[in-house]
Amino acid sequence: MSHLHLCAPQLDDWQELLAFEQENRAFFEASINARPAAYYCAEGVAEAIAQAQQDAAADRGYQFLIRQDSQLVGRINLHRVQRPYFNCAELGYRVGAKFNGRGIARAAVAQVLQRAFGELQLSRIEANARPENLGSVRVLETSGFSCYGHSRRSFLLHGQWFDRLHYECHAPLPR
Repeated sequence: MSHLHLCAPQLDDWQELLAFEQENRAFFEASINARPAAYYCAEGVAEAIAQAQQDAAADRGYQFLIRQDSQLVGRINLHRVQRPYFNCAELGYRVGAKFNGRGIARAAVAQVLQRAFGELQLSRIEANARPENLGSVRVLETSGFSCYGHSRRSFLLHGQWFDRLHYECHAPLPR
């Protein structure tokens, strides 16, 4: 795999990010709930980037663009940061349709965990996946996550209830 890196979104990324989201909208919305229609315009994406920057500055969440060489291929985030007593966050990610199956999600998860347990000093990362989403289940399990629960009929998508698997990954214990 060529060089993969994560970078926080900047306001001048708005055009590329909007094009990526528009190109992958139907693909993403087949498995996750739709973003509001107002997101899919210059102002909507610029507002989302500004909110991501505010969240990072306030230690509420961290969003990253996944770039392979210089091309935007996905997004990954740590949201719902809880401090000081829990030092945890939830992981979310999405990889563009034409980039699936190339190990991009696994590599991005590895990088974001390194950042989470290093500079962000988080101690626990949680993630959810639908049982039928075998790709995400595999990414989480090969990235060191352990399944700790199964919620039945807990996620509503397109009028149908789906189950969710709950995963956790802990920072390595100090030696």
